[in-house]
Amino acid sequence: MQKTDFEIEIVIGDDASTDNAPAIIQEYVDRYPHLFNAFLHKENQGPKEPKEFGGRNNVLMLLKACKGDYVALCEGDDYWTDPLKLQKQFDFMEANKDYMICHHNMKVIYEDKSPEHDFNEAEQKIHSTIQDILEDRWFIATASTFYRNYFRDHDFVEWHSRAAAGDWALVIQLAVRGDIHYIQDTMGVYRKHRGGLSNVQSVTNIGFLKNRKQMFTDVNKWLDYTYDSTVKETLSRYDEQIQAYERNFS
Repeated sequence: MQKTDFEIEIVIGDDASTDNAPAIIQEYVDRYPHLFNAFLHKENQGPKEPKEFGGRNNVLMLLKACKGDYVALCEGDDYWTDPLKLQKQFDFMEANKDYMICHHNMKVIYEDKSPEHDFNEAEQKIHSTIQDILEDRWFIATASTFYRNYFRDHDFVEWHSRAAAGDWALVIQLAVRGDIHYIQDTMGVYRKHRGGLSNVQSVTNIGFLKNRKQMFTDVNKWLDYTYDSTVKETLSRYDEQIQAYERNFS
């Protein structure tokens, strides 16, 4: 439904789905060959373990395959609802060259019919920086993310491959090079279900907690400890959560 005054390319990867998704994708590729760059993997790209890393290799490959000046993310279980979403984000980024990321509000809906709600709070900041991210605030719905395609010409940092939360790793590498803008419009739907990674990567998962702590440790070193006091506070909170978990489940 997207309406734009610029060309777009849809880069899509099917990671060996067992339903009819590959056939549906191929139908669209056949109808619109100029629009799609599709990767239909016959085998899951992995890694298989740990589960927190599920789909990582497919995603990283797709991000590197994007050739445009900008990349807009849309995960397989989410969808956009505003036909002008891409145009609004493009227009802002074109007019504000010092920004690396533009995001917007999303509606969160649940497979188990729990009450719907907005992803972002009413007081969400319009302008954010790397400092906000390093304070362990996550306010960017992945399917709302629109960023300058820095990775077209640059590799991912070494610690990215160890981070279970790939969206965090991506945003950190971008936010250190420019600011983050928020559009208050709700322009998509974020669907949550029990098998999704947002549940696997949760505070009830000790592996997730330790991996997140390691990510911030790696980031602190990568940034040459420029934000050391901020990151140390974040690490301290993870230590508290890990200790609480170990007390409760030891």
